[in-house]
Amino acid sequence: MYKDLKQECYEANMQLNALNLVVYTFGNVSAVDRKNGVFAIKPSGVPYEDLKLEDIVIVDFDNNIIEGNMRPSSDTKTHAYLYKNWPNIGGVAHTHATYSVAWAQAQRDIPIFGTTHADHLTTDIPCAAPMADALIEGNYEHNTGIQILDCFKEKNLSYEEVEMVLIGNHGPFAWGKNAAKAVYNSKVLEVIAEMAHLTLQINPNAPRLKDSLIKKHYERKHGKDSYYGQ
Repeated sequence: MYKDLKQECYEANMQLNALNLVVYTFGNVSAVDRKNGVFAIKPSGVPYEDLKLEDIVIVDFDNNIIEGNMRPSSDTKTHAYLYKNWPNIGGVAHTHATYSVAWAQAQRDIPIFGTTHADHLTTDIPCAAPMADALIEGNYEHNTGIQILDCFKEKNLSYEEVEMVLIGNHGPFAWGKNAAKAVYNSKVLEVIAEMAHLTLQINPNAPRLKDSLIKKHYERKHGKDSYYGQ
């Protein structure tokens, strides 16, 4: 019944590995089936070289296993929370990519320095504050989802425009219309994180990209009169 959903999830997870966004087994992608109220996700702790299509686990939005013989990713509750609260996303990815994690560990938003960043969003990439002790001691992965939504509410951001976030002291999450787009956004985030790091190494006082260039680059790809691509 869920073969196509598992295939989408499997391919996205393998792409995450191919793009060097994960370390060993530290990372996961999920793909959602809104009609049936379930999503597919990587099983916990399985090396990518050993991962098979039939290993992918199907889970509902309340974290019940619907199909599969393995434990789902330890981050499953975070994915479920995002799917329940953000109805227009179709895939979620989490990585431990080096530069993204470095910015998360520094507890810093990634400033919008250049047009590569502006091609994808018009704001700094947000970093959520480290989780409060009471939430850490509670339902941790579920509360990570709350942490993300609280960050977007506090910073007045739209999840449909800003498809990525850093979790303070933890790492990045990204999402999109499907699992492949979530992986794409994860790679974009990592590249922007590296570029921003190098920018500050060259010039610690590098200025933010001016608003006119932000607007031009974002709208030529995403505006009503966009002209990038075929």
